[in-house]
Amino acid sequence: MNTTTTERLDVVQIREDFPILKREIAPGVPLIYLDSTATSQKPLSVIRAMNDYYEKSNANIHRGVHTLAEEATAQYESAREKIARFIGARKSREVIFVRNTTEAINLVVFSWGRKYLQRGDRVLLTEME
Repeated sequence: MNTTTTERLDVVQIREDFPILKREIAPGVPLIYLDSTATSQKPLSVIRAMNDYYEKSNANIHRGVHTLAEEATAQYESAREKIARFIGARKSREVIFVRNTTEAINLVVFSWGRKYLQRGDRVLLTEME
């Protein structure tokens, strides 16, 4: 990821990628979704990829030696490698997938925090967390 350049985001174009954001909650009032830490809305490309996965490769990862499990594991690890390259991680194992924001916060606090936070340090969270 190149952090030295700043590009303007085309919000209208980005919204076009998300089918659910075409919905109106009242006549002429577009849906605006601000709860992405709980559930992220999916762009059409992700919906299609997920549908393809469920139709052709659905299995637990890192759990079996059968064809579907091996394929699912390979896809999962391939995604981890792509993300690592995108964010500039030194190794793909530095990329950790979590289910939600609460799990991510807890992971940071109970791993990194136990090593680096000291008595009197404060971790700020939203009231909802």
